[in-house]
Amino acid sequence: MVLRREPTARQLRLGAELRKLREAAGLTAIEAAALLGANRVQISQIEAGLVGVGKERLRRLACHYACTDGEFVEALVAMATDRTRGWWEEYRGALPTPFLDLAELEHHATLMYEVALLYVPGLLQTTDYARAVFSSRVPELTHEELELRISHRSARHTVVEGPSPVPYEAVIHEAALRIRVRDRPTAKAQLARLLELSEAEHITLRVIPFDLDGFARASSTMTYVGGSVLKLDTVVRDVPHGSAFVDSEAQLGVYRTRFRKVKAVALDPGRSRDFINRLAKEL
Repeated sequence: MVLRREPTARQLRLGAELRKLREAAGLTAIEAAALLGANRVQISQIEAGLVGVGKERLRRLACHYACTDGEFVEALVAMATDRTRGWWEEYRGALPTPFLDLAELEHHATLMYEVALLYVPGLLQTTDYARAVFSSRVPELTHEELELRISHRSARHTVVEGPSPVPYEAVIHEAALRIRVRDRPTAKAQLARLLELSEAEHITLRVIPFDLDGFARASSTMTYVGGSVLKLDTVVRDVPHGSAFVDSEAQLGVYRTRFRKVKAVALDPGRSRDFINRLAKEL
C-alpha cells in the first residue's frame, strides 16, 4: 500500500482516535496487530494517518478495543470511507497545508462557535478587510501569495453562505469592530456585512462592549468546530505558523465552558445588531 506523503488533519485525527481506543484498551501496537492478523508497522501507519483503513477492519479494531459507543464507531467509519475532494484541493501545493486542513474541517462541521477579540472572524470578512489583514504580514506576501489567500478565504465563506450552511455563533469584542485594518470605507463596509449576515437564521452574532465590567478573558479567542459526534469536535487556535487543532476531550470541555461563559456576558443578538448599526453610523 502506498504511504501518504502528507496526511490531512482529518486523516491524522482518524488515526489518533484509533490510537486512543487502543491505548484505552491497554493494548500495544503488536497486540492489536496480532488480533487483526496484521503487523505492528501496519497498525502504526494507520494510527499515523499514513495509510487508510477499510470499514470492516476498522469495526474489527473497535471490537477488539472493546469500544461500545456504536455512534462513535460509525462516525469513524464515515471518516475512513470519505472520499471527498473539496474545492480546497485546488490550492494544494500553492498554500500552506493548514489552510487546506481548516477548509476541510469547516466543510465537515455540524456547528461552529467563534470568539473574536481583535479581528472580525475570517468567515465573516469582506474581501477588502481580508486583503488588509493579509497585507500586514511580515515578511510581506508576494502579489500571487496574497491573491491566493484572499481567494481561499472567500471560498471558505460557503460554510455560512452556501446552500447548506452550518449553525454559526460568533462573539465579537468591540475592539474587533472598531479597529480599522485599512480605512473608514473598509470598516463601514465590514460592519454593513456583519449586519447583513446577522439576519440569517443560522447565524447568531453577539457583541462584547468595552464598558463591560469584569471581562478578563482576553485569551479566549477560539474557533470551536462541531464534529458528527461530540468526541470528534475540534478547537482551532491561531499560532505563528498557521492553525493548531485541539481535540483532547479534556481540552474540548474547557473550551466549551469558555465559550459558554463569554457568550453569557455578551449582548443578546438584538442589542448586538443595534450596537453594530450604531457603530456603522458613527463612521
